[in-house]
Amino acid sequence: MTAAVAMGYLIDHHADFTVVQSPFTFNGQRTYGADSDGTTLAVAALLHRLSHEPVPRVTVPEGMDGDVVHWATGVETYDGDDDAMAWELYLGDEAIVVLARHGADVELHALEVEVEVDPDFQNAITDAWVRELKETHVSQGAYVSRSQYEEAAASRLGLEGQKTTSAVIWPPRYSSSASSMSTRTRLAAKGSVQSWTTLSAAGAPSEFSIRAPILGGITTVFMHLDEGPSGVFLTVDDEENHLEFGQSMELVVRRVYAQEGFIRYGLKARAIE
Repeated sequence: MTAAVAMGYLIDHHADFTVVQSPFTFNGQRTYGADSDGTTLAVAALLHRLSHEPVPRVTVPEGMDGDVVHWATGVETYDGDDDAMAWELYLGDEAIVVLARHGADVELHALEVEVEVDPDFQNAITDAWVRELKETHVSQGAYVSRSQYEEAAASRLGLEGQKTTSAVIWPPRYSSSASSMSTRTRLAAKGSVQSWTTLSAAGAPSEFSIRAPILGGITTVFMHLDEGPSGVFLTVDDEENHLEFGQSMELVVRRVYAQEGFIRYGLKARAIE
């Protein structure tokens, strides 16, 4: 069965459930891309479902970051029992996530798309994340505490901007004057390339010092969003982006880096047709 491709993942959409799988395989099994995990697949599942209908709230299983799911989608997470209005997220053994209505029967279909990853690369990137996730691993450069990250995460992951009479501002400006003259708005995650830069592994910020040599450096793009604001974003780690001026890009939720035992998620750019 051929599934749709959205946000870099395979999407199998049905009336009562959505299945999201990684396109990558390793030793005959689905595996996460270099900066993906169950949380990023769950966000993709919810955003795809939200493009078709509202989702009032969702249960989040162990192994996913419920805060990130909420910040990135705006959907309330729920941990109660037997809520007929809630949708439920399930995390599979391989790189698969299911979003289903409460009580729905789910059927998993074999999907045709398979991108075999290089074994040496996969082993190296998996080991790098393990090392990066150690609590003793801290940045030697600009330090962002967990509280600072969480304070800004909702507006950044959810592309929440401020709309004034003359412009749309992103990220929001946290000041009384800016807030009083603006309304909050959720921006579309589409834009175009204005410029880009690739840093060598040796020149990458220390947050990426473990993975940058494996990835061949770090690439950032300066994007002009379709609704007005501009921003600088990393490109996704699991695709080769052949960048051009004016090229259409979309923003997707991915792992950015880990520090002090927890993962910082953010928006990364990937090329679209």
